[in-house]
Formats: sequence, structure tokens, C-alpha cells
Amino acid sequence: MRILVTGGMGYIGSHTCVQLIEAGMMPIIVDNLYNSKKSVLARIEMLTGVMPTFYEGDIRDRAFLDKVLAENNVESVIHFAGLKAVGESVEKPLEYYDNNVHGTLVLVEAMRAAEVNSLIFSSSATVYGDPASVPIMEDFPTSATNPYGRSKLMVENCLTDIHKAHPEMSITLLRYFNPVGSHKSGEMGEDPQGMPNNLMPFISQVAVGRRGYLPVFGDDYPTVDGTGVRDYIHVVDLADGHLAALNYKGKEAGLHIYNLGTGHGFSVLQMVDAFSEAAGVEVAYQVVPRRPGDIAECWADPTKAKTELYWEARRTIEDMTADTWRWQLNNPNGYPDV
Repeated sequence: MRILVTGGMGYIGSHTCVQLIEAGMMPIIVDNLYNSKKSVLARIEMLTGVMPTFYEGDIRDRAFLDKVLAENNVESVIHFAGLKAVGESVEKPLEYYDNNVHGTLVLVEAMRAAEVNSLIFSSSATVYGDPASVPIMEDFPTSATNPYGRSKLMVENCLTDIHKAHPEMSITLLRYFNPVGSHKSGEMGEDPQGMPNNLMPFISQVAVGRRGYLPVFGDDYPTVDGTGVRDYIHVVDLADGHLAALNYKGKEAGLHIYNLGTGHGFSVLQMVDAFSEAAGVEVAYQVVPRRPGDIAECWADPTKAKTELYWEARRTIEDMTADTWRWQLNNPNGYPDV
């Protein structure tokens, strides 16, 4: 199978490309390199022995997408490309709606023209807003507390309407919880450009000496230690979830929705402690005011994915922290700028 992977040079996309190749599939990567580096390609080849086809370009460029689809016999699309930082989205809502919503609509237009009817969309648990209870199930009400979440929810609504108009399509919405960790080799991991917006890369950069301390956004939430609780899932488990979606739903007409999480929550300070133990390095932190749009706790009920996709997260918090530390030690400055 030839799979078009938008945002395939990014954190989750690159790990998914490795898992696709290992499963005998061929990713066709599209990425504008806004928050990734071209040197990721060499790492994919290093780990798999295969150099995937790569096109540098933007999914909002319809002519570019038409060219990519015309040159490749694509059977399905995994759509990762988009902006993803909650705090940044509050400051730059226009960019988030343009990239995430407009970009997806252009992509689906190009897919329709090329008669590609299978799409797996990288959605987010943020579409559940501030849930009334946890664990969260797929039939819970949806809402959003920030522009990033609203952009994901808008795309989900758009894709739902598109499926109603074109019921022959297979559209799968994968609602991620919090991806962390790295490839076990230490050759591939999360390499945010500029200030990290996610917890684990910030922790690891403090541990390796790139940053002085971790800002902890609020310690007065109604949680086990006052800090936010999230469902952290190893990025390779998450990548395997995309393979499961391809294998079990990619050719089945319908609108398919799944949570991808572990079913367990850890607080920020619990993650700091786990990382400190894995790395043997004390991680300095300071409590600072809450961020706009953050919620107290959020974790998944992943039963539906286990039942219908035969998938479940297998890697532990020890795996997540040890693999992240291995990546950070091997690549203290991230991927090379080539």
C-alpha cells in the first residue's frame, strides 16, 4: 500500500512512517518543514533501510497536492499536518484555523478529485473540552476550550458532513491523548523548533542542560498533587494505532472514531519524578500561573479501539521516560539542520 502522509517529517508522522515501512507499506511524505527538519528522512532510512518519497510543500497548495497524487498511486491518506500548541493557538488563532481547517479542506478536495476515498485524521482529545467525568469515551459531548481544540473540532465536523455527502468514503478520526517517548533506538524523537510546547521535550531539555527549569502551569487544580493530569501514550504505540486503523477500517466505508490513549492519567509532577528516576538527573521546576485553556484532568477509555481495532497501548511510563532520555542524550540539540 502507498500511503500519503501529510506532516510525515514531524514527531508523530515520522514514527508512523517507520511503522508503516516495517509493516510493508510505503509512505509518501508531504511536509512544509515548518516545525520539522529534512534530516528526519535520513533517520527513517537508517531505521528501516528504505528512503521514502518526500515532497516539500504545503497542503493548502491545491496544485501541489494534485501533482503529488497524480504521481503516486495513493490508496489512503494519513493526515498529521497542522499546528498543535494550545498556548500558541490562543495568541495566533488565525494561523491555526488557516493551517488546520483550511488545509484539511484543500486536502480533501484534492483527494476527491483523485478518487482517493480513505482518510485517517490526526485529531485530539481536546475536542472533549473540559469533560464532566473521566475516563473519556468516544460518545462524550464535544466542545473546545481553546483555538487549537476548536480547529480540530471544526475539522471533525467538516469531515462528518463530507462523509454524509460521500458515504463511500472511509474517514477515521483518531483522538490522541498525550504522545510522548521516542523510538527505542534513540535515533528518532520529538524535536520542537524553539520553545517546547509539550511537557516531555521540555523536561528532557531541562535534564540535558538546554533549559534552566520546567515551568509548571498551576498547582491548584483538583488533582492528586494540584498539577494537571493527562493520559500519556508512547509515540510508537500511537503510530501502531494508525496501522491498526488502516488495516481494520481503512477500506471500510463509514465514519470511524477512536480514542488512542492508555486509560491512565499521570500528573505533571508524577511525570517529572518518573523522568528524574529514569535519567538519574534531578529536573528543576518552578510553579507559574495557569495557561489559558488548560483543564484539570483528561484521560481515555480506549476500550473501543481495543475491541474494534485490536490495538492497545503496551509501553509503560518507564518506557516513555527512558526512551525520551535516550533520544535526548544522543541528540542534545535535536536533528541536524540539513
